[in-house]
Amino acid sequence: MTGTTRVPKAELTGITGRLVKAYSRRTFGEVPEPAEVMWHHTAVVMNMSAFGRKVEKWDKVDPNLKSFAHMAVSSLVGCTWCLDFGYFHAHNEGLDVEKAREVPRWRESDVFTPLERLVMEYAEAMSRTPTEVTDELAAALLKELGPAGMVELTASIAFANLSTRTNSALGIEAQGFAAACELRPLARPDAETVTPA
Repeated sequence: MTGTTRVPKAELTGITGRLVKAYSRRTFGEVPEPAEVMWHHTAVVMNMSAFGRKVEKWDKVDPNLKSFAHMAVSSLVGCTWCLDFGYFHAHNEGLDVEKAREVPRWRESDVFTPLERLVMEYAEAMSRTPTEVTDELAAALLKELGPAGMVELTASIAFANLSTRTNSALGIEAQGFAAACELRPLARPDAETVTPA
């Protein structure tokens, strides 16, 4: 399912490693490859995981919007692991998986609301270097989400960039989470479909 990572996987050892393996297998069916690759520096993987859990608890923005934003970042950056896991996560959290599968081709798809499109446009604009966020785009989102929501969405997208760029740079690819749930293949920007690896 996955290719060779740029840093070899490490064995999750010790009490913490055994707990992470048990939790991962119970929750996901297997240990996520990012944990195995980053286990060489346990403080990094544990702190990033802890921060990710905190990000998920923020509640000023609809979870679907944040999920679409994260997947839009993943698609732009090219993190197949994050797209695969994001689709799996949407399924497990009861989010809109039919829309989630369309995120890679959100511009061509007719399933998204105007707000969802604004969120994905913002996610992509934030993720470009240099950023391409315009005053008009920010104002439109601020009107829809309010100040607290705008801050939360922005910080969520920043975290998405941290995780997607880390995985992409380390050569971590799709692990087959979506396929394991028998989810429909993720859409491609050209309207073809591709089965998550």
